[in-house]
Amino acid sequence: MLNWESIFATRSSRMKASEIRELLKLLDRPDIISFAGGIPDPELFPQAEFSQAYAEIFGGPAVSAALQYSVSEGYRPLREWLAKQMAALGIPATVDNVFITSGSQQGLDYLGKLFLSPRDTALVTWPTYLGALQAFNAYEPNYDQLNPGGNRTPEAYVQAAAEAGGRVKFAYLSADFANPTGETVDRAGRERVLDLAEELGIPVIEDAAYQSLRYDGEAIPPILALEIARKGDINSARTIYCGSFSKTLAPGLRVGWVCAAEPVIRKLVLLKQAADLHSSTINQMTICTVAERGFDEQVAKIHAVYKHRRDAMLAALDKYMPVGVTWTKPEGGMFVWVTLPKGTDGAELLAKSIQSAKVAFVPGRAFFADGSGENTLRLSFSCANDKMIEEGIRRLGDLIRGEVAQAA
Repeated sequence: MLNWESIFATRSSRMKASEIRELLKLLDRPDIISFAGGIPDPELFPQAEFSQAYAEIFGGPAVSAALQYSVSEGYRPLREWLAKQMAALGIPATVDNVFITSGSQQGLDYLGKLFLSPRDTALVTWPTYLGALQAFNAYEPNYDQLNPGGNRTPEAYVQAAAEAGGRVKFAYLSADFANPTGETVDRAGRERVLDLAEELGIPVIEDAAYQSLRYDGEAIPPILALEIARKGDINSARTIYCGSFSKTLAPGLRVGWVCAAEPVIRKLVLLKQAADLHSSTINQMTICTVAERGFDEQVAKIHAVYKHRRDAMLAALDKYMPVGVTWTKPEGGMFVWVTLPKGTDGAELLAKSIQSAKVAFVPGRAFFADGSGENTLRLSFSCANDKMIEEGIRRLGDLIRGEVAQAA
């Protein structure tokens, strides 16, 4: 028998199974109330609009182009529409600043490949998006903590990276309703991240997967918009904006985008040519049609539903959680982040919860690059109705209360 492990590249040892992907299997169990999967509710997909768009493509002259190879940059009408959307966010961009990816996850993988050499350092928040850690891990980096509200000096980051054997290469964060915490970085924090990046001479990767999902509070300009306001031109900016249609229209079509300075876009195009040539042409065309005809209406529809579910979860947490448990109060997105009393292990709690309470969630440790955060967990409200939220949080609260009492 061939010893495969002896032949795999060293980077393969950094590739770990996603706890979230594994937990999604629980969605098929009717006895489990799941707050685990951070996925959109399929009942909210614009199914009729997609059906019509596909039918029009297959019934007209565009079908030949839709089924053919296409350019690596992406479907031009979609890139033009996205450039207008970026402008509305305070990001004046041309079609040459927009690059289509197979979901924003592919964009993160390409950026990791583009910037990271083994032993280089990526600055990420504690906690951060698990998918970003998975994307970057293959390129064998080290991680250091990015704290938008902190006062750590650039020199300290440089020294730590040098001691780890490399250089600081980029700062990665999700500024709006982050996965997993649901928290938003305030304007001052975004400006501090830009200041730090300027002093370190590194890019900022702005993961904006949830940017459209604000339910209340005042919108804050994207980091890229703040930087363009400083410099006057996107091609002078170091911020790389990663967007996605997965949370607004549908994830199954796998259409995301990167908006950045042209030198970055040109390099990403080369990476895509070597990887998958181009994203699905017909899916890009269909996304473009549906977005042009009713993106704002679709966003308004999901806002109403998700806001209601967020409010229901926050109310249930307030009602059922024992003293000593705290949680975030997000202004948008899909997640609430729960912090348990010290000494409570989220992974152990999940095992007991699946067995006795029949409630699923994601233990928080998976979101920390250093493996800390054992007393945290992530709850998603996006696919849970009122009854599920009320009953699931009640059960979870009872379980946590028992664990805390036993520990005492």
